[in-house]
Amino acid sequence: MGLFDKLGGDSGGRVVFLGIDGVPYGLIEEHPEVFPNLTEIAESGSGGQISSIVPPESSACWPALTTGTNPGKTGVYGFQDRDAGSYDTYVPMGSHVSGPRVWDIVTDDGRDASVFNVPVTFPPSTRIQRHVSGFLSPSIEEAAGDGDIQQVIEGFGYQVDVNAKLGHDDDKSDFIFDAEKTISARHKTFRHYLQQDDWDLFFGVYMTTDRVNHFLFGDYATDGEYAEEFLEFYQTLDAYIGEVQQLIDPETTLIVASDHGFTHLTHEVYLNKWLEEEGWLEYATEDHDELGDIDGTTRAYSLIPGRVFLNVEGREPNGAVPEAEYESVRDSLIAALEGLTGPDGRTVCREIVRGEDAFSGTDTEIAPDLVIIPADGYDLKAGFTDKDEVFATGPRNGMHKFENACLFSTSPDLDLTDVDLLDVVPTILDLMDVDANTDRLDGESLLA
Repeated sequence: MGLFDKLGGDSGGRVVFLGIDGVPYGLIEEHPEVFPNLTEIAESGSGGQISSIVPPESSACWPALTTGTNPGKTGVYGFQDRDAGSYDTYVPMGSHVSGPRVWDIVTDDGRDASVFNVPVTFPPSTRIQRHVSGFLSPSIEEAAGDGDIQQVIEGFGYQVDVNAKLGHDDDKSDFIFDAEKTISARHKTFRHYLQQDDWDLFFGVYMTTDRVNHFLFGDYATDGEYAEEFLEFYQTLDAYIGEVQQLIDPETTLIVASDHGFTHLTHEVYLNKWLEEEGWLEYATEDHDELGDIDGTTRAYSLIPGRVFLNVEGREPNGAVPEAEYESVRDSLIAALEGLTGPDGRTVCREIVRGEDAFSGTDTEIAPDLVIIPADGYDLKAGFTDKDEVFATGPRNGMHKFENACLFSTSPDLDLTDVDLLDVVPTILDLMDVDANTDRLDGESLLA
């Protein structure tokens, strides 16, 4: 059966969710001529700014958004996490995510879900009717998990991700071409399965937007060399969203949302270099490149983005901070971080969040002790290799931002006052009339 063969009745509502990774609300609000479709959706339905989570890292954001729970329950805090009681680190995959995703809940309710290109969902689920995993999938073959699906999407020119290395070149032409090719193939895939599958929930993510923002947002913010190409890319994205809206029937609710905002990047900050210079971190050898190379005198270390851990006795293998001194040492570290200023004289740490204030659940044993929300312009790196300086510049000119994510919906009944990522799943379930254990969710439905 195809899209229009699905009958309404008592089956509940249907939802299409389109993720636009890292797209800030301010960009759309300031350029209605670039985003006519999203502007119209906001005017006739709902649209506004929402908050991300801490840390606003895609690898942590998408598990949080798709489960409706904070990282303390998903168990995913960033692109790199550490094993409890160990200095071993790993890159979280979909299999590391604790708790059901929204499509699992929908499936358990007897409904059908088609899911495409959601980051941190590898390996693809075999429980739902169709799933092509996204970012961090090692190949198209493994992302599709099915030869027939692989053949279809490869026919559209599908690739798992943009070739980000192209963004490192001074000449961004090849990168822009690859980004345009990638998002075009993604849209062709979405369009195909929107019409072919008999779904109740269609969930697809355009992650190419995050990649474009990392390498071109600074051009947009400063009216630089590629500012025009940046806006042209987004004009194309908006047209794709408009096409999806035309494909679905008026009774189906369309939601478009980003997982975090974006801002202009001016300085990378290597926190572990700063911790080393300030006497908080020591290495066992001169040749060091990983967390396991720290020595037993280390009191604190960092993982991206802006996550800081104390090296606590009894928690870490070679902990140096006695449990009885935990709070006093943490207070001292906060005070030191508050005094960190950049080459431009600005304070680097706009806000420092204690771990227990951000995370709750059964997976908090690997939670950071502090999460730093940087001032605009500063990108908090970690790095265990030797760095010449704390502050540096790299090929990226855009960085993630906690505020200024966005949410749009064709439903006029959403209340977008004080909204964050965790409210998306409860809203989808409410729109679909799906009964679920909402007590475990950290967000609330936005239906007024």
